[in-house]
Amino acid sequence: MNKLIIGSHVSFTKDEGMLGSVKEALSYGENTFMFYTGAPQNTIRGKIDENKTNEAKELMKKNNIDINDVIIHAPYIVNLANNKDEDKFNFAVNFLKQELKRAETLGIKKIVLHPGSHVGLGVDEGLQNIIKGLNLVLDEKEGPIICLETMAGKGTELGKTFEEIKTIIDGVNNKERLLVCLDTCHLNDAGYDISNFDKLLNEFDNVIGIDKIGCIHINDSKNEKGAHKDRHENIGLGTLGFEKLIEIIYNDKLKEVPKILETPYVSISGGKDRTFPPYKQEIEMIKNKKYNPNLLQDIRNYYKKS
Repeated sequence: MNKLIIGSHVSFTKDEGMLGSVKEALSYGENTFMFYTGAPQNTIRGKIDENKTNEAKELMKKNNIDINDVIIHAPYIVNLANNKDEDKFNFAVNFLKQELKRAETLGIKKIVLHPGSHVGLGVDEGLQNIIKGLNLVLDEKEGPIICLETMAGKGTELGKTFEEIKTIIDGVNNKERLLVCLDTCHLNDAGYDISNFDKLLNEFDNVIGIDKIGCIHINDSKNEKGAHKDRHENIGLGTLGFEKLIEIIYNDKLKEVPKILETPYVSISGGKDRTFPPYKQEIEMIKNKKYNPNLLQDIRNYYKKS
């Protein structure tokens, strides 16, 4: 049976830091996880508590979570593709350098990054700006790896094709500090056919190289192929479907690659009240390889009881 490295996005709080992240991941039955080291919509970052970090590492060891499979996600407001305002561009570069240092302090080896949006500068100029930015960020041979995420192509997003990702990698001097994060929803929304994933992997291998896949975001999609919208859906409830996602998760070529869920939170009433993470129930479903048609109701019932 394939080794399954599966987790989800979890929180990283000021009080508990990575220790809280590990506890949350374990509560969902995970053996890896991904987190922001602060709010994803800003660059405000608190001090890392060394004692909590050491406790987190001990808890990971006890529960067979390999820290090498754990991922940090850079905040999505960082945009290396836009150099219209030089101060903002330099801030993005310096912030990413600091985020890499934070990852190093925590012992995390991989950071996922949205490549950026060219905001009207054009694809070529945007890609060159990303390359310039990454060369400034990755100016040392050693250190955490940046995983460039494949994007849906919403607005002026870059990284929507394998060729755009390859252009970035080719232009960066320290290529050994770059990998790729495949996102199943983004691939679909960008126009890739994930129904034959082996064929898609062959295409990726021909353009970039399969050894460059550092992690995979497992998300269903609310959209048809090529919609360029980037709207995630819960596992099995979208246009990709449970069986296709299971084929990707258990693909033999990707057994050593961490898989991370970023599916939508579920409200108790189905309305606009407080929402709750679906990961415990979705991961159970994935481990059983059996679709649960009552997924949303089971999630609601679980949180009503707790």
